Amino acid sequence: MSRNCKLSHAVTESLEDYFSHLDGEQPHAVYDMVMHCVEEPLLRYVMKKVAGNQSKAAEILDINRNTLRKKLQQHKIE
Repeated sequence: MSRNCKLSHAVTESLEDYFSHLDGEQPHAVYDMVMHCVEEPLLRYVMKKVAGNQSKAAEILDINRNTLRKKLQQHKIE
């Protein structure tokens, strides 16, 4: 099983847990919740791997460096 499949499985399990604990409440902003939960640790991990080099991190993530900077600010990652 590839790493992507393992990550997909972990997200699916987390969503199943989330939906099973709603206690009658309607789900709300699930997309934003999942993206925030996945994006922040991803950014922190990659930034650590590249010793804070934003250019290298942007290349690894295949995103524009300005986009990376914006996301780092949103998550309060230095």
